[in-house]
Amino acid sequence: MGKFRFYDDSGLADCEIYLKIEKCIPGDIPLYIMSIVTQDTRDIVGQITLQVAYSAKVYYGGHIGYRVAEEFRGHNYALKACRLMFKQAKKHKMNQLIITCNPDNIPSRRTLEKLGGFLREIVPLPEQHELYARGDREKCIFLFKI
Repeated sequence: MGKFRFYDDSGLADCEIYLKIEKCIPGDIPLYIMSIVTQDTRDIVGQITLQVAYSAKVYYGGHIGYRVAEEFRGHNYALKACRLMFKQAKKHKMNQLIITCNPDNIPSRRTLEKLGGFLREIVPLPEQHELYARGDREKCIFLFKI
């Protein structure tokens, strides 16, 4: 198998935000870490990640993870950033992604529903998963065809 190739962040923008690569981490599960930045003020409003692999670890944690700073919530930045991150996943020929959230995280569930995700299941986390150690016990598993 050849060396994994990370792609740049060109084209990861809309009229409100853009994604800027902060770090690319190679390994068994290559990872992009990007800032979510507003077009007008250049404020960094959050962060989004993409794991480029299919595995049990990714099944529970998701291919895409995001966080928007509290003072910037309510502007659909996570939704918009996920749509842009789908473009990055397509560069890697990924056609199906998983994004997860805790069942009680209603804002994230709404975001994933608006994004067009299909709630496949709500599952208990395996005790050996790193998210279990952080206190998570269940995950909503949303599937996305991109």
